[in-house]
Amino acid sequence: MIGRVVEIAADDRHLAVSRGFLTVSTKGEEVGRVPLDDIGVLLAHAHGLTYSNNLMVELAQRGAAVVLCGPNHMPVAWLWPMDGHHVQSLRMRQQLGAGAPLRKRLWQVLVRAKIEQQRSVLERFGKPGGAFDLLARKVKSGDPENIEAQAARRYWPLLMGESFRRDRSASGANAMLNYGYTVLRAGVARAVTSAGLHPSVGLHHNNRNNPMCLVDDLMEPFRPIVDYIVTQLSAAGEDEVNPKTKSILAQVLAFDMATDQGTTPVSTCIERLTFSLAQSFETGKPSLTLPHTLLPLEMPGFEPRSDSG
Repeated sequence: MIGRVVEIAADDRHLAVSRGFLTVSTKGEEVGRVPLDDIGVLLAHAHGLTYSNNLMVELAQRGAAVVLCGPNHMPVAWLWPMDGHHVQSLRMRQQLGAGAPLRKRLWQVLVRAKIEQQRSVLERFGKPGGAFDLLARKVKSGDPENIEAQAARRYWPLLMGESFRRDRSASGANAMLNYGYTVLRAGVARAVTSAGLHPSVGLHHNNRNNPMCLVDDLMEPFRPIVDYIVTQLSAAGEDEVNPKTKSILAQVLAFDMATDQGTTPVSTCIERLTFSLAQSFETGKPSLTLPHTLLPLEMPGFEPRSDSG
């Protein structure tokens, strides 16, 4: 089952647990409830929120990701379950013992997949994506030439216009990207811990202040999905993070992708990727299970359109 993304955006709410439900109250009066078993990600955006310890325990036991966000819609803290997988200790030792050649080959696969997804997104909008095939083929082990960054410099102007600059602190489309990436990042974090891996031991990202280096590595091939959704929202006249755009972006983990196993939700694709990574650490061979392309989206509130016609 695909876990729901539940966002708490109203101020001064109290979150607790009652008979298998997350309850949301204000001034002692319950205003909403959600079955705990349905929750995959809990996003906390509002001011003045309070939580019961029992609720945090119940969510952690179910493997749900709890994300505390700042005003720019970027996560500032996470609740990470201690019990992620029955062979967690073994898998973490294999992860820590992975040599540089294997890690570089795995990063090569991820970067190629990301660039191929960028090409697919551009072509959805009638933009020229042929150069991205060449760029993907040029990615070497460890991406020493930083082809990922070269692709990004071409990608953003083609997708969102020459004047667009990716800026995490900016409003508008940038803020919507922040929100979508936060949802995606939470889903990847949940899958990483479920696979028995440590989220801070990355393949490429290695910032010592980042507790989610591996999560940031593994979400790269899925980022273009968020880019696609935000571009559609912008084309429909949306230019800010509001209840309407958040409700659409919160569905990112449920959208379908084409895979060797048929139509598959993004969340399941992420789970398959993390488990294939764990197996790669075990075998010493870079064999990652990645989806093909994003299938046509049906998003409420507007009709998708392409610049090509």
